[in-house]
Amino acid sequence: MAPRLIHIGGAVMDYVYRVPRLPERAAEVMATSFERLPGGAVNMMVAARRTGLATACGGFLGTGPDGDALRRFLTAEAIDVLLPPLCGVDCGNCVVLITPDAERSFVSFPGAEARMADLSALHAELRPGDFLAVSGYVLAYPGSRDGVLALIETLSPGIAVVFDPAPVIADIPVAILDRMLARTTWLSANLHEIRAIIRAEASPELVSALLNGRMAGGQGIVLRNGETGAHLILRGEIPEAVPGFAVEAIDTNGAGDTHVGAFVSALARGARPGEAVRYANAASAIAVTRRGGASGPTHDEIIRFLSLASTASARKSGSIFGKPGA
Repeated sequence: MAPRLIHIGGAVMDYVYRVPRLPERAAEVMATSFERLPGGAVNMMVAARRTGLATACGGFLGTGPDGDALRRFLTAEAIDVLLPPLCGVDCGNCVVLITPDAERSFVSFPGAEARMADLSALHAELRPGDFLAVSGYVLAYPGSRDGVLALIETLSPGIAVVFDPAPVIADIPVAILDRMLARTTWLSANLHEIRAIIRAEASPELVSALLNGRMAGGQGIVLRNGETGAHLILRGEIPEAVPGFAVEAIDTNGAGDTHVGAFVSALARGARPGEAVRYANAASAIAVTRRGGASGPTHDEIIRFLSLASTASARKSGSIFGKPGA
């Protein structure tokens, strides 16, 4: 059967405020706009589904105005919801402050996604060839991490695990993180997250050591670096720099999620890892020109973008590690 992406990260509602600047302590700023938009794990699921990969939400959604709105949104996007609602609690929410430079800052309040103590029902839903996405958020929540690990440590070997550490990586206990990495097939992280994992500045040797040591069954690491592109680290190979694209960004919220969803979608279609990273770079470049985290483009939009991309519009990513051409 065709592969799918099953995401057990937290689907939340974003409360998005555009502000002229971040407020100082004990001060106030007036927002120029406000939107209530799906976010969190929804961002990655949308990116995968819009690029042609069958996708399902494998995490719990709550009951309440946000949970109801998220279920309606997922249904409209043809994304399956695999588990029944978690009664007595709504989905979490996230206050997102977006400044004129398109950067975002967060204040989150967890909900149903922080109470995933038992995910055993997903075993009947998962099948070889599927990709299971795990967000660092669900490992940071004490009420979810045991259920998540119990699921991934009993998966069929034919199911690929995709781990996105998320900004909360420092809140995940090392022992929990090591168990997660041991079953991770693909790790996709930004520079801040990879530094938190290896507890040092990123270097080719240390990132390769992470793959070869703590990720015993891992196929590779995608190290994202915003508009400059990404590096692909595969076992036994020299890190490959994959350039990004120059665009006028208005909202970087969800760019990393979009990158991961598009990357997995490309892999599922049989693309080589390097091709999948370039495809994902294009997807996230398009997404940051749109408002909202769940703004991933369609496959046709990405192909059109890549066909129009010229040498002038592609940024030379150089090397994250400070060695040109690495």
